[in-house]
Amino acid sequence: MKRNYYPGCTLKTKAAQLDANARAAAEALGVTLEELPEWQCCGAVYPLARDEIASKLSAVRALEAARSNGGELITRCSACHHVLKRVNDDMANDPDINLRANNYSAFATRYSGETKVVHYLEMLRDTIGFDEIAKRVKKPLNGKKVAAYYGCMLLRPSDVMDFDRPDNPQIMEDLIKALGGEPVPFTKRSQCCGGYTTLGNKKLAQEMTEAVLGVAKADGAEIVITACPLCLYNLNTNATESKLPIIYFTEVLADALDVRQDADAALALAGRECACTE
Repeated sequence: MKRNYYPGCTLKTKAAQLDANARAAAEALGVTLEELPEWQCCGAVYPLARDEIASKLSAVRALEAARSNGGELITRCSACHHVLKRVNDDMANDPDINLRANNYSAFATRYSGETKVVHYLEMLRDTIGFDEIAKRVKKPLNGKKVAAYYGCMLLRPSDVMDFDRPDNPQIMEDLIKALGGEPVPFTKRSQCCGGYTTLGNKKLAQEMTEAVLGVAKADGAEIVITACPLCLYNLNTNATESKLPIIYFTEVLADALDVRQDADAALALAGRECACTE
């Protein structure tokens, strides 16, 4: 089966392994992810000012393009998913934003939130099914203790994101079980890692990261998985004492399916030369 997907900017650069392993795993599971033609940056951060429309327009264009090609849009980056889902909600439920975005964009047919925005994890759960994924595992995790870190953007605001329970999410834990691992549902898994705070207040970002990883490590985690490039950066860069391996959930998935892409292959798929050092 084929699905529209929106990779986002970071998955073409720093988060190439999130992208490449997601593609490889999807193919192994019978899904071809087809990039939207001529997509642009989603805006990176959802603007909270109601009168801010310009920074939402690239997201609106992506949503409209997906409507014209099947009506569903797969995302992988937590930030992109957050922006696209919230802008789509605006287009469906805010008449003022809808009017101004449509007037500016001049689509042949008015766009009013018809596209269904689906995160890759939701596709795994709802379209393929974790039971089916378990049947296709070739290299199980063999009981490895894996902590799933959700962060903020996948879960909140819960009435719009409708992704999982913000107080007790389970989707990544269920994936870990399907891959043969032991989930470590630590209490800080949906607490903020510091986000962009790291740019202006490194000490605070370090404290927030340490609060997250300290609990994960104390609870017995051997590895932490995430869907968010910014979270991965903060957890890898700002941890001071509670160091743990931090990788994308797609890397664990692809490895279990025996299709994992290394850094060189990931960047090649993204159209870039590898400038990585181990």
